[in-house]
Amino acid sequence: MARTDFKLRYFGSVLGYVWSLMRPLLLFGVLYVVFTHVFKLGKGIPHYAVYLLTGIVLWTYFMESTVGSVQCLLAREGMLRKVRFPRMVIPLSVSLTALFNLAMNFIAVFAFALINGVDPKLSWLELIPIVSGYVVLATGVGALLSALYIPYRDIQPIWDVLSQLLFYLSPIIYIVAYLRTVGFEKLVLLSPIAMLNTQMGHAVIGYVPLHGASAKSYGPQAFPSAASAAGGFLHLLAPIAILFGLFALGWWVFIREAPRVAEHL
Repeated sequence: MARTDFKLRYFGSVLGYVWSLMRPLLLFGVLYVVFTHVFKLGKGIPHYAVYLLTGIVLWTYFMESTVGSVQCLLAREGMLRKVRFPRMVIPLSVSLTALFNLAMNFIAVFAFALINGVDPKLSWLELIPIVSGYVVLATGVGALLSALYIPYRDIQPIWDVLSQLLFYLSPIIYIVAYLRTVGFEKLVLLSPIAMLNTQMGHAVIGYVPLHGASAKSYGPQAFPSAASAAGGFLHLLAPIAILFGLFALGWWVFIREAPRVAEHL
């Protein structure tokens, strides 16, 4: 199902896959200009553009997977009524299709990082567990949304609002070191997305020392590890528990509602 959806999405299109890359690149371009040249958010932070683009690409996967899952059962109504198969296949196929796009988008991310002067390093391999964390989170939330949408059609506008709020609360546009001045650093890192993005910056860009006023405000380095920013690995147990807890909740709710899906459609 995922392979078919991926092929059909760009069937007959002249630019094909390029369209899936345009959205994160356009969002990156707008945010980079606004927050570096207008609000000076990335001023003094080396390779801030690489962090921003990588964060947006990961966020695009999360949104594509969750938003696509909301109405995925309704879109497959005919199949659900006529064919007997595990219902969980449908939201899983949505997440897998989004993962195909993420893999393609990362080619552009790595090319941009090299052009920006970021040297390849072994820590880039940390992107494998980081992306896996995003997949677990997106799949769990997607399964939960798809199961709840059938009896409660308000789920879609509710998620549209909540996802926008989550985007601006997560360290995607900004780095978590900025929150040191207001003391919200540890609070924000309770979010699994904040934890994954913070570790992503440390893995992709590595140690970037800050000097002068920037060092006094944001700490000795721009991209600390998630454990360092949270004050120790034990402080990461909460966001890790939330991540797997959301996956377990989504899976449990979906399995519970799956036998009644056809009658509610």
